[in-house]
Parts: sequence; structure tokens; C-alpha cells
Amino acid sequence: MHTLLFRALPTALALLLLLIVATEYALARPSRRSANISYVPATDSSYHPERHLLDVYAPKAASPALRPVVVFIHGGNWNSGNKNFYSFIGRRLAKQGVVAVVINYRLSPQVMVPQMADDCTRAVIWTATHITEYGGDPARIFLMGHSAGAGLAALLTADNRLFERRGVAQNPCKGAILDDPAGLDMYDYLQKMQYPGDEQYLVPFGRQPAVWQEVSAYHHVTAQTPPFLLFVGGETYPSIASSSAQFRQKLTALGHHPYYQVLPGKKHVPMVLQLYWSGNIIYQELRRFVGVGT
Repeated sequence: MHTLLFRALPTALALLLLLIVATEYALARPSRRSANISYVPATDSSYHPERHLLDVYAPKAASPALRPVVVFIHGGNWNSGNKNFYSFIGRRLAKQGVVAVVINYRLSPQVMVPQMADDCTRAVIWTATHITEYGGDPARIFLMGHSAGAGLAALLTADNRLFERRGVAQNPCKGAILDDPAGLDMYDYLQKMQYPGDEQYLVPFGRQPAVWQEVSAYHHVTAQTPPFLLFVGGETYPSIASSSAQFRQKLTALGHHPYYQVLPGKKHVPMVLQLYWSGNIIYQELRRFVGVGT
């Protein structure tokens, strides 16, 4: 994760994503976007008028059956990022027959990671409740994320208690697609503090090791956890490469057979930018994973 990760995501990634978003409006889009839907009631004491919003991207083409659903959680080091940068992912997923939900959630320093996880949980609960209105199948909800968003996606998929605390007995997540995930085991990472600038992560994660463990998917996966797809950049940050490999090893030890692929030459930021192209390997495997056309 390194200090460089803090600099790269809010700057280079934001500029590149802005360029992609601008280009997107010049392209034909076979999808329908329903924008800025509140997934937390305005009467809620925690309500944030920008961060508690999501967008739904549904294919325009009619379908005789409900479509699989992918909820995308953006990255940004837990302190930056916005769903509006990722419209290209919503469009690409819809083009391939998926109903996509792209969400915002509250960020550090306003809140800490447990509150971010709760926001994402509430967005998934909204999806399970309302997605049939957009042609999506509430029985086929998958999570997807990049960087910090992938860490949150893994946590929601693994920790059923997040949903139980919100009164939902059955975790609606059927699996997760992790794109260069960060934060899979912050309990281990923050105890080591081996990279310059790591103290900055104490802002979103706090100083209590019990909390670090609580928000780390690595410590919640079981033999019953839904399946994962893991994609890791061949030139990503060493901490992401090593934690992803350890996550895979634990899943394998539990009896899972996770799809795991290292993409040669890819750094951390290009791992999400490649999702601009519908034919890339992540979308190819995602279509099989979520059952597009079934």
C-alpha cells in the first residue's frame, strides 16, 4: 500500500478517470442510468446527501428473465473516490447483460472503516430490496471493487454479521470480484508498519487491533463463504501482492478453489482503468462467474 498509493489514487487516477468519463458521453450507450438514488433515508441521523447515493445501470434491451447484479465499490485509500468517476464500469457491465449498481459511501476522516462497511452493507440491502424494479435478480447479487473498495467487497461477502446487524438474516452476496484488493488483512498490515507513511492508515482504521481484525476479510472467511475471483497486477504494490496471495492460500486451505490471476505488467491504477474495455480478462471471467445469459 505505501505512501505512494495515497498520492497516486487521488491525483493520477482521478485525472484519468475524468478523461474517461468525458469520453464516455461521446459513445453510444446501450444502457439506462438511474442516478443519485438515496440508499439511506434522509431522516436517518447518519444520512449524507452525497455519500449515501448510488447509480443503477440497466441494459436497455428487454430480457425475459431477471439479470445478474454487480454492485461496484470504488477505491481511493478509504479517503477519496466517487461513483461518478466509474460510470464507464456501470455502462460496460450493462452492455454485457448485467444490472450494475455503483455506490458512494462515507469516507475518512469523517468516518472510519467500520462505518464505511456499514454504508456498503446498506447499499447492498437497498439493492436486494429494489433491484427487480430495474430488471435485476436479487438472488444473484455479486460485489466488485478495486483497491480499498475490493477490500470492502471481500469483507461484506465474508462477514454475515454486517447484514445481521441490519436485520437481514441471510447475506445476499453470492460472490465477489476483487481487482487489486487492498485491506484484506489490516490486522497483520498495521501490526508490522513496515512501509514509510503507514501511520496515515490509523486515521481510517484507528489504533485498536481488535478493530483492524474486525474489518479484515481474511479473518472472516470460512468454508461456507461464497466464491471469489481475484485479479492482481503484476507490478502492483508489494503489500497488495502479498496479502492477495495469503488470502488465496487461506481460501484454498478452507476448501475453496478461487480464480486467481496475476496480470503481467499491470500497476495498481491501470488495474481499474482496464475496465474501460469490455473484452478484457476481468469482464470475461466475470460473465462466467455471475452467469450472464443463464
